[in-house]
Amino acid sequence: MNSKEAIELYRSMMRIRRFEEAAGDLMAKNRIPGFLHLSIGQEAVAVGVCSYLTARDMMTSTHRGHGHCIAKGGRVDLMMAEIFGKPEGYCRGRSGSMHVADPSVGILGANGIVAGGIPIAVGAALSAQLRQDGTIAVAFFGDGAAAEGIFHESLNLASLWQLPVVFVCENNQYAELSHITTHMRARSVTEFATPYHIASGSYDGNDVVAVRDAAALAIEKAREGGGPSLLEFQTYRWRGHFEGDQQLYRSSKEVEEWKLRDPLLKIRGDLTTEYGFTPEVVSAVDEAVEREISDGVAWASALTDPDESILEQDVYFEVTRSSLGART
Repeated sequence: MNSKEAIELYRSMMRIRRFEEAAGDLMAKNRIPGFLHLSIGQEAVAVGVCSYLTARDMMTSTHRGHGHCIAKGGRVDLMMAEIFGKPEGYCRGRSGSMHVADPSVGILGANGIVAGGIPIAVGAALSAQLRQDGTIAVAFFGDGAAAEGIFHESLNLASLWQLPVVFVCENNQYAELSHITTHMRARSVTEFATPYHIASGSYDGNDVVAVRDAAALAIEKAREGGGPSLLEFQTYRWRGHFEGDQQLYRSSKEVEEWKLRDPLLKIRGDLTTEYGFTPEVVSAVDEAVEREISDGVAWASALTDPDESILEQDVYFEVTRSSLGART
């Protein structure tokens, strides 16, 4: 990896961190509606994996999906407008935080259903295989999704048909409010790959370079017709399952210990020690990202709220003889 690639990884991670912090602040001030699930602390997984994807490659996300969408090329201003519920947002303000989508850059959608995006990625991989266009699909999911039946059905089908899909588990140690030791007997999510004859590996999810290297091998394998892979990245979410979560299920000491492994601090240190960037150059990246996020918040918050008249738009489709292809 060269120095330009390294600082772009940092820029993307910082963009996610500042977006999430801004969204959390807006929620605390009651300026945005709905639920909010932040991925602060998990930035390295989204950025490391997506940095090796093309715009034509497809990706499905989770209810904690802001980071995946930003890393895949989603625009922070349109995402912020969506969270505000404004018509100028990605989905006209109707998806909210948990269902952002932008097919133009391969974002097939975040998903409020646990494991809901996994079979969508398998379907996308099947379409890529049939088209034979060299594209692949990636499914992001958490450790809690490994208990869902559709996860196992998807692994089985992907292996059976040797589909170009990479399953990416962000093991942040908790399925909602339950620690992984209380809801999963296996020591690692990768153990579930064995019965389906899928290549797998578990890695440090707070080291973006390690994530990128592991993802690169799996992505190229899929692109070359080698079939699916299952990657597990050990990471941690600093905030609660949702904004407002009292977090009675874990100690503040545990959270602080994981904060010492901040993925942004790791790559920031590498930029100066291994890639020759001065602290001033890195700080300039921080300032540019701050402006980008603050501009996005200012633009989105100033937009006009939607009128009730749009409620039925995009809900019903008028069926005519011509739309049915009726013979005349």
